[in-house]
Amino acid sequence: MKYGYARVSTQKQSISRQVENIRRAAPGAVIVEESYTGTTTDRPAWNRLRQKLTAGDTVIFDEVSRMSRNAAEGIALYSELFDAGVNLEFLKEPHINTSVYREKMQVQAAKLDSTGSKATDKLLEAIMNALHDYTIDLAKEQIEIAFRTAQAEVDFLHQRTSEGVRRAQAEGKQVGRAAGAKITTKKELTAKEVIRRHSRDFGGSLSDPDCMKLAGCSRNSFYKYKRELLDDQSTNA
Repeated sequence: MKYGYARVSTQKQSISRQVENIRRAAPGAVIVEESYTGTTTDRPAWNRLRQKLTAGDTVIFDEVSRMSRNAAEGIALYSELFDAGVNLEFLKEPHINTSVYREKMQVQAAKLDSTGSKATDKLLEAIMNALHDYTIDLAKEQIEIAFRTAQAEVDFLHQRTSEGVRRAQAEGKQVGRAAGAKITTKKELTAKEVIRRHSRDFGGSLSDPDCMKLAGCSRNSFYKYKRELLDDQSTNA
């Protein structure tokens, strides 16, 4: 099976870019998405996928930082899945795909055929084990570099953003939402229109519970919207 795994770590991030990149690279891959909940660092979608993975399966990530939250976790996970025969592909860091290191090991293994001598074969086995460890160590180094690079890019972006904010403030420009500013959502506008048309307080025929159901909003939101509509009505009267 071929899977694609996409993860966002903050509520402000969009997962669509990762999904699109994976679909472009592997149109038939089964996409598994992990959304940030803000309450836990656990990754239930990834844990379920991990339990399904068997030798020969492939998991595609947009970049290595989507595989895990940090380099130490990523290195441990990479080693575990590599040894389990699971293929890992990273669209932005193809040099650390498991296939790169498997091919290196296969080339070396082809040069170390069994000799029939117990002592010699034991030596060759030790060489193969050392080669495996060396290969994993190479992958670990590259994963750590990839994580450091990704973190450096994030830090640079934060620095540029902070500099831009300070520059705008120095020029007397408004940065962010003004104090006391109110944002009106489409959902709020729709609910208020329903209340205005159907609530008995505005000449309609529906009681508060029925109007609340029709508006599709919570009790608190319903009475907040109604109070604001009544205030507007009295102000304009």
